[in-house]
Amino acid sequence: MGNVGNWNFADLWEVVADELPDAPAAIHGDRRITWADFDRRADGVAKTLLDAGLERQQAFAQYLYNCPEYMESMFAGFKGAFVPVNTNYRYTADELLYLWDNADAGAVVFHGCFVDTIDPIREQLPKVKVWLWVDDGSGPCPDWAMPYEDAAASATERTIPDWGRTGDDLNMLYTGGTTGMPKGVMWRQDDLAVVLTATLGNPLSDEGSAADRRGTYNQPGRSFLPACPQMHGTGNFPGLSALTDGGCIVTLTDRHFDPVELLDTIEREGVNVISIVGDAFGKPILKALDANRGRWNLASLVGITSSGVMWSKEVKQGLLDHHPNMLLLDAFSSSEALGMGSSISGMGQTAETAKFELTENSIVIDENDEPIAAGSGEIGRLAVGGRQPLGYYKDPEKSARTFLHINGGRYSCPGDFATVEDDGTITLLGRGSVCINTGGEKVFPEEVEEALKRHPAVLDAVVVGVPDEKFGEAVTGVVEPREGESIDESALIAHVRETLAAYKSPKRIVVVDTIGRAPNGKVDYKRLKAEATETLGVS
Repeated sequence: MGNVGNWNFADLWEVVADELPDAPAAIHGDRRITWADFDRRADGVAKTLLDAGLERQQAFAQYLYNCPEYMESMFAGFKGAFVPVNTNYRYTADELLYLWDNADAGAVVFHGCFVDTIDPIREQLPKVKVWLWVDDGSGPCPDWAMPYEDAAASATERTIPDWGRTGDDLNMLYTGGTTGMPKGVMWRQDDLAVVLTATLGNPLSDEGSAADRRGTYNQPGRSFLPACPQMHGTGNFPGLSALTDGGCIVTLTDRHFDPVELLDTIEREGVNVISIVGDAFGKPILKALDANRGRWNLASLVGITSSGVMWSKEVKQGLLDHHPNMLLLDAFSSSEALGMGSSISGMGQTAETAKFELTENSIVIDENDEPIAAGSGEIGRLAVGGRQPLGYYKDPEKSARTFLHINGGRYSCPGDFATVEDDGTITLLGRGSVCINTGGEKVFPEEVEEALKRHPAVLDAVVVGVPDEKFGEAVTGVVEPREGESIDESALIAHVRETLAAYKSPKRIVVVDTIGRAPNGKVDYKRLKAEATETLGVS
């Protein structure tokens, strides 16, 4: 299909700011930022980036916990025709260095608590022209950075770059690749805006631009609270949609998820929609509701959305028992394949675990790229057409493997496998790879295995995910020691923590006599996962 629209988030949000200047755009504890201030502050940050010499469509990285500055700095990036880039705040210095170098980042906005992580690698990032420091009370602004508030206050008029803005301007979301190294998923803003607003009462048309929306923002849109991190698509993409609807982003102040704070905030601010990551968030919320029955008035809450990890039928039903007048949307999507499928649960009907309705653009294909027949029991790969990303930044090989041309159409096929039931619904089986999903974070075994094998006591290692009540899956190292060596579990885990983020490091270590690699070097992950699960006594 031809994508001829010219939707651009900066243009759209400037229309909202013009028409709803006094409506809230961001709420964070006691802080309230109106649309007029949101627009003005983003102008200041955009001007700062332009003055620093960033080039058109150069990356601008957000290294932040959830806060108003997250979407505000993205707005600034869109205004200057720069490319916002998410940054996992759990990364170590080496991982940050790889990410920002790979993205060709020209600027980074960061919370003050990350100063000590950034400082040792700054000089290895010569493309970064300006560091914007967000005060979080953790210490003073370093002399190599500029206070974000100074940047936000620097504009006296709307910032529009000489090179202009278009619907071809990018938004880039980094996600894990099959090798474990992050990959930048390149979305045209026009495509992303149309896809994300498709379910709104006033969706964006296939052809149009921000000028067409003038006069349509008669009242504020819905308020949205990302309970999960804004650095991930599940917490970020719905925020783009909410702001395009003239709404407000409400963020929690505690950096560690607290279901009581979440429920207090929903009641206090009249939040309409929240996003979570499956049972990892759903179970603590349900536990808080069960322990405090009747404490919260959740009348404003019309929906909970989730994507990225299993959301069980039992947890959905428990949430609906407390608040039946809402819908639960379990979206089956990924950063590089939005809109593959979904399930909706409401009063009287709770969707089964891992069961989804395909969207009109989605298909399940066999190894010959032919559609799989419903009820056949055959396992196939999911693919979704329509508006999808351009590809992965600086990785044409991975792009060619993921974005396929099938029967005259272009499809995104990131590697999720499923069966098609008689009624046309699908049962999701998971990634064809051995990716571990722990609390909504992707962990790729190869990266962790290499870290384990660098320990002098380890001869060989495989990493699997075993069932875990809190995280869904717990990263577990299956280790074969060198002859004569013994394995100290805590020391080995600490060894991995030296080079990898905490969520990637094993929670447990299982020692085996032999990994049992085949002559070609491959391992039986299924067997080792079962062995680890049995050894640890989990199910």
